[in-house]
Amino acid sequence: MSNLLELDNLQTIFRTREGDVHAVRGVSFQVQPGEFVGIVGESGCGKSVTCKSIIQLLGSNGRIAGGSVRFRNDDLAQKSPKQMRAIRGNEIAMIFQDPMTALNPVLTIGRQMSEILVRNKGLSKRAAKAAAIAMLDRVGIADAARRYDQYPHEFSGGMRQRVMIAIALSCDPKLLIADEPTTALDVTIQAQILRLLKSLQQQTQTAILLITHDLGVVAQVCSRVVVMYGGLVMEEGRVEDIFYRPAHPYTRGLLASLPRPDQAHQRLSPIEGTPPGLLNPPPGCPFADRCPQRMPQCATQPAFYPVAEGHRAACWLWSGKEVQP
Repeated sequence: MSNLLELDNLQTIFRTREGDVHAVRGVSFQVQPGEFVGIVGESGCGKSVTCKSIIQLLGSNGRIAGGSVRFRNDDLAQKSPKQMRAIRGNEIAMIFQDPMTALNPVLTIGRQMSEILVRNKGLSKRAAKAAAIAMLDRVGIADAARRYDQYPHEFSGGMRQRVMIAIALSCDPKLLIADEPTTALDVTIQAQILRLLKSLQQQTQTAILLITHDLGVVAQVCSRVVVMYGGLVMEEGRVEDIFYRPAHPYTRGLLASLPRPDQAHQRLSPIEGTPPGLLNPPPGCPFADRCPQRMPQCATQPAFYPVAEGHRAACWLWSGKEVQP
């Protein structure tokens, strides 16, 4: 199966008064059609910037400095802003972290949805209204016809996130980017939103790229995981590989820092130290200063080494080991 999305050595830089911030420093991974992929890592590791680079939502001081972003065999990094406006919403949609700031507070939910359908799909206003109400009903909003005429402040946090999902899926995109869609929600609503995303992904075969720092969320819905740190990919593999056979010391540190219900009285094991600054990123492995298994060669950046089929890690520990079956 050919890849829907393929990032190859993606590099993104932000210009600041202090100098250039190398937020993404050579990220490579693929997403297949209909796949649910999670990108995990602590704050500042480059998760959101990587995904915003895909659709060129970087702001005036950000730019793609190298690499390619191939979507359906077309390099988005070479597209003009006008060309990207035709792709955003239609081919690739994004759910932002805070729906209250993503929705326009002075326009009704229905108007915001209908405008997108009229502009992107060429529907009449009447047809757009009918399609919007149907989509609101599909994402689990009761009494959708009445809610269509309400404003964002009249919805709860969970309902606003359902509206954002409805807007994102209204134009039948091939790829949906979800940027921490459950962060501001309580545990019960989080579970509902995750079930909704998983159900819609299975129904529509839309590929989903989920950005999160919550490994529990990844375990529930994703089939494959990309672990990032310091603007780089540290490890990539299937969910079961990452959770049961983690290969990179950083991944092991993330998992060890999680509380476990079967070990209620065991102390957590935090990762000592702080992430590297990306104004002057280290030339070697960005995790080296915090790594309990640091070696002299960690001063130079390792290549990706295979751990098992579909499982790879950017760590010198695997440079001379045979691939596990």
